[in-house]
Amino acid sequence: MMILVSADMEGVTGVTWPADVLPGASQWERCRRLFTSDVNAAVAGFFDGGADEVVVNEAHWGMRNLLLEELDERARMLTGRHKALSMVEGVQHGDVDGVAFVGYHTGAGTEGVLAHTYLANSITGVWVDGVRASEGLLNSLVVAEYGVPVVLVTGDDRTCQDARAYAPRARHVVVKDYVSRYAAVCRPPARTAADIRAAAKEAAALAVRHEPARGGPFTIEVEFDAEHLAGAVTVVPGVERSGERRVSYTSTTMYEGIRCFKAVTTLASAATEEEYG
Repeated sequence: MMILVSADMEGVTGVTWPADVLPGASQWERCRRLFTSDVNAAVAGFFDGGADEVVVNEAHWGMRNLLLEELDERARMLTGRHKALSMVEGVQHGDVDGVAFVGYHTGAGTEGVLAHTYLANSITGVWVDGVRASEGLLNSLVVAEYGVPVVLVTGDDRTCQDARAYAPRARHVVVKDYVSRYAAVCRPPARTAADIRAAAKEAAALAVRHEPARGGPFTIEVEFDAEHLAGAVTVVPGVERSGERRVSYTSTTMYEGIRCFKAVTTLASAATEEEYG
């Protein structure tokens, strides 16, 4: 049994504001250890549940935040950027039996600690076939095309509520309760580590591949906080304006959809000017 852990940081134990997650910021170094603790708890739980191999895909910001020297020695870690499937890189190779979303968060324009979708700001909403989409929903649609179930989701209470819609059979672990985008009632790491480990042990039994999903085509709509960003991303073939600050495109598969989304977010980020956005 192989488990792929997609590890993001905003939904980690104790994380509540940008300085906790931005590389080089005041609290980032401390929160890297909290991040690694949550991931290690999931790794240990999956091995408790019978996993033979656990691969951790570092999926936050520049994708170089987890502390390899403190990672459970039984795991392997994929770190760094420019990966074909970004946050769920590795699922396409046919040897993954289950995926865990550790440290995930809610989507842009919704309630949740550090809520966003790919870009920290600039994007105010993403929809797939009319349904508002978090990174969790987007990535769940990608892994479904490879017949791989999402078996574990950890994050704040709003994230787990979101996950019950796209991964209802998964185990969901709340590590903090939403108060505002930059505030939460947090559980101590000793407690969340125990909760994550226990849930991952149970989740291992859900790691059974199924027939690949054939849900396409998918229409993806992205809304920005500034009109010029919508104009900037229409240089991507197939991406068209659907409103003053919105663009949309249709992809046959979510493999194509997520890769186009990466191109859109990369261009939007490049077109964002300091202070004014």
